[in-house]
Amino acid sequence: MRIAAGVIALLALGTALPAAAQVPKIGQLEIKAYQAIPKTKTAVQLTSDSALGRNLRREVMIRLARRGNEVGFSGGNVMRMDVQYVDLLGSSGITRGPVGGRDQNFDGPAANPRPEVPGIRIERGGPAPMSGGPTLRITLTLYSTDGGKVLWTATASCYTQASMAENAGTLMIDSIFNEADKNRIGDAGCPL
Repeated sequence: MRIAAGVIALLALGTALPAAAQVPKIGQLEIKAYQAIPKTKTAVQLTSDSALGRNLRREVMIRLARRGNEVGFSGGNVMRMDVQYVDLLGSSGITRGPVGGRDQNFDGPAANPRPEVPGIRIERGGPAPMSGGPTLRITLTLYSTDGGKVLWTATASCYTQASMAENAGTLMIDSIFNEADKNRIGDAGCPL
């Protein structure tokens, strides 16, 4: 009951937002380039720490380095990265099992291991239906260090299962950085 009320509240909130604040449809990406990504040093910071987020942050840092940016964890401009994996049906992989092919209970030293959550997990076979299901959303926002001005934003989302979340995230990042300096709405590069 609480989940249904939460979903209804989120849907009502989504329709009440002005058009400028609407997020792109699932399966799409949106880039707002207020200016081209500068070739200065860029620090990529996660808004919340997870194994999936750390792995996708590494992919963003690789794409920035290919563009000619010096990348690191401090200095220069700051790119905030928000990685959200949501599964309202309960098969998120958060309780047990690997996310992106890795054990999320231990992903190396200082990795913030998660304790196993007790409970019964309902297993379902086959991929998620394309009309709904578990969703991965990546949001990137580049800020300048002098004054905190937003220089560039990108948002992409896809339906994906927990076991394919890292692969889907990598494909979305590839789609974002294919033409990163252009304002556009397009295909997020979701896996089939």
